[in-house]
Amino acid sequence: METSTLYIVATPIGNLQDITLRALEVLGGVDAVYAEDTRVSRVLLNRYDIKKPLRSYREAADTSTVQKMQREILDRLRRGESVAYVSDAGTPGVSDPGNYLVDKVAEAGFSVVPIPGASALSTVVSIAGVPVSRPLFVGFLPKKKGHQTLMGKLRLALEEGIADSLVFYESPERAVKLLRELSEWGLPLRGCVARELTKMHEEILRGSLPELLSNLEGRPSQKGEFVILISL
Repeated sequence: METSTLYIVATPIGNLQDITLRALEVLGGVDAVYAEDTRVSRVLLNRYDIKKPLRSYREAADTSTVQKMQREILDRLRRGESVAYVSDAGTPGVSDPGNYLVDKVAEAGFSVVPIPGASALSTVVSIAGVPVSRPLFVGFLPKKKGHQTLMGKLRLALEEGIADSLVFYESPERAVKLLRELSEWGLPLRGCVARELTKMHEEILRGSLPELLSNLEGRPSQKGEFVILISL
């Protein structure tokens, strides 16, 4: 591993076999691994018999705690150590923490190296079954403040051809609500709804928006995070 380097490592979004060989090499070669949730990351490290100091770095924590952990990481880099950062699943910084850490490390003059891999975004695009050349990644919508304004801008982006598809991340409780909101646009939308991608209970639905909505509305409950791709 290169000294004084922060590696941003993508990890599986479900199936632990979706880790890359390079990611395993980096995780096994750095001096320390920092994780969004050490309990989640420990499962992955144990699966591949990687024994490295595992520390917590959560950007959702209070400001003083985040700053303390950033200083700790920077101190390691100043000592010439190499550090890996992983989020719970997928690629850090893509609707996941990691952006602020990258900013601080780069600002301090240290190298930041991406180790690409799994992402729910690229996964759903690959299996949506519709032409996708200009996807607009929305991620998780705000629940209240700014929600309606953003939805209006997203509709305009589709209608004016700025984007040919929209990709949302959504919780089980709000997936159907989002599809209902999209149906109110009155546009001939179609696309793909994916749940529990790469996991044991993976489910992928394709069709028109009314077909997708009809399939999900009658269910008593849903489990697992959703990735929703809608195309005009």
